[in-house]
Amino acid sequence: MIRNPIDIATRVTPRLSALIESRVNDPDASEPPTLGMVREFVTGLLPPTFNAAERMHHFDIGESVIDELNTLIDEFGKDAPAIDFVRAAASEPLSRVIEEVVSDENREGPPTLAAVREAMISGLSARLVGEGVLDEDEDDALLAELESLIERHGEDTLAEYLLRYE
Repeated sequence: MIRNPIDIATRVTPRLSALIESRVNDPDASEPPTLGMVREFVTGLLPPTFNAAERMHHFDIGESVIDELNTLIDEFGKDAPAIDFVRAAASEPLSRVIEEVVSDENREGPPTLAAVREAMISGLSARLVGEGVLDEDEDDALLAELESLIERHGEDTLAEYLLRYE
């Protein structure tokens, strides 16, 4: 399976991204969802007897979501893996770690997810806990979160693309 590059997810609205993510994370799914499967799910939520205006008033999912899905399907195909269209973002604590790596003037090479992992393993997390930037109990969870992002996007993904700004 050919994976789409991470930046296509930035073209997806947060609303659609959240909906796709709910389908991707469905524990009852028998196979990884595609864009076509997500569209079928969404259209299944909208009874055919409702007109477009009624659908938008009675459901949180309006025609704009279906239109957006149709546009993505036209461009990437109905068999495109839905997970590629979920906006990825690091948690707030992991974003603080990533920001530390990005702003390190002594770092060689780009601030990739692999570079963040190396920095964490080399003591960055412990230093940030000591400085009060991170809570002590966040350290192990952050490494697991980072490993999940690496598994999903690859080690060479620029970490700053996954920063969460709140």
